Amino acid sequence: MERLREIIEILETLKEKESEKLRNAANLIAMTLKSGNTIFWCGNGGSAAQAMHFSTELMVKYKSNRRPFQSIALSADPVLLTAAGNDFGFDEIFSRQIEGLGRENDLLVAITTSGSSANILKAIKKAKECKIKVILITGEKALELDDDVNVAIHVPSHNTPLIQECHEIIGHILVEEAEKLLGGF
Repeated sequence: MERLREIIEILETLKEKESEKLRNAANLIAMTLKSGNTIFWCGNGGSAAQAMHFSTELMVKYKSNRRPFQSIALSADPVLLTAAGNDFGFDEIFSRQIEGLGRENDLLVAITTSGSSANILKAIKKAKECKIKVILITGEKALELDDDVNVAIHVPSHNTPLIQECHEIIGHILVEEAEKLLGGF
């Protein structure tokens, strides 16, 4: 049961070091939705699945039965992804969508275990150019991105499966807290 011990230690450190950032991120999500703007989610591989999961929680529901919130997972359309990848390169699959769909004061939530995926870095850069706010959910080593985003939440680990497991918990916390903040909105 070493695995359970590791995840508990990481969650304790996450609680100690990142709680304020989690609150800030949930507030940013709630403010974005309350102002009628859209939340965009992106990630690769397992992080793409998580991006789709959390986007769905906002669009459909998490705990409370409420109206749908504007939320789009940029990894959900395989036709668009393959066209953008073919025509512009894989590095542009998210930034192209942000440029086409994003508006000032929208919000991008970028999920990356490594913090070094070129398409995530370009998505963040494009979001900033378009005056779109950014939340970064990542592992321990992506510290150089902190200055480029509004909120950076770091899982204190280099172990990919453990980081991804924590990302799942973080996403649920963000959606739940945003839902609470929005109340009957």
